Amino acid sequence: MSRGLSVFTRDLIKNYPMGTGEVAVLKGISLEIRPGELVALTGESGAGKSTLLHILGTVDRSSGGTVRIGEQNLEDQPERFRASFRNRFIGFIFQFHHLLPEFTALENVLVPSWIQGGPENRLLERGKYLLDRMGLGHRLLHRPAELSGGEQQRVAIARALLQEPGLVLADEPTGNLDTHTSLEVFSLLKEMNKEEGMTVVLATHNAHLAGLADRIIHLKDGLLGNSSAGTEEPDPAEER
Repeated sequence: MSRGLSVFTRDLIKNYPMGTGEVAVLKGISLEIRPGELVALTGESGAGKSTLLHILGTVDRSSGGTVRIGEQNLEDQPERFRASFRNRFIGFIFQFHHLLPEFTALENVLVPSWIQGGPENRLLERGKYLLDRMGLGHRLLHRPAELSGGEQQRVAIARALLQEPGLVLADEPTGNLDTHTSLEVFSLLKEMNKEEGMTVVLATHNAHLAGLADRIIHLKDGLLGNSSAGTEEPDPAEER
């Protein structure tokens, strides 16, 4: 049984102050994402992809509408509850890995556990497992400067998965990587999605990677465009 969290929004809007008025970034987004689904969020820069991810991840609040992650209506909750929910149930992957340069790969993966007071043995072993699963079992004690860009991003994925989140939000996670490395990193994320059952919402400009998702949701000017099923399979020639 999937332990992924469902995502539901209705009439979601987000406005930002601009001068004496406001600019509308999200203009009534209503969507449903099933538990365990891997969804690619596409659209041009400024379409609202990052803003939507920030609201789903409780990093920002909407200006109106409903947001429900699993059974929780998060827009009505105080910040302390939202922060606790975020730390326990949501994992984040960004375009820039944000690894701490003075820490080893394993220490970087364990950073989320420090919010809870320090890594338990279970999380320490999971951190090692995840790095091994990312093909970095031999790199546990290497610092970020000693890793390639693709390896750094794999460490970031392992960090996001440490506490077995029900929802992973990835904002252009392959945006700084070359084509081959992008496919490798995306394929690892997709494999973990299928193996562990977490829901993944991934914003990307890469049409090929978007086609490898279960479903594509397109944003344009803060509105939902067409939604379609991902149909492509990885090209073996590209993986070599």
